[in-house]
Amino acid sequence: MAVARALIHRPAVVFADEPTASLDQGTGRDVIELLADYRTRDGGSVVVVTHDPAMLTGADRVLQMRDGRLT
Repeated sequence: MAVARALIHRPAVVFADEPTASLDQGTGRDVIELLADYRTRDGGSVVVVTHDPAMLTGADRVLQMRDGRLT
């Protein structure tokens, strides 16, 4: 539901903090696909903070942090 609320007004940038946390794998994949579709179909940018390596699929750019620093 939160993802739908975030996308309904088609913002230029969507910020998602752990969007697949506490979801089963199937629903998590659905969320990943929804965000990817938004990026490719609607031209929006998606910034994701996650520990889920599956979220990296299809990313244009990946930045990693370790001990509070970009690595």
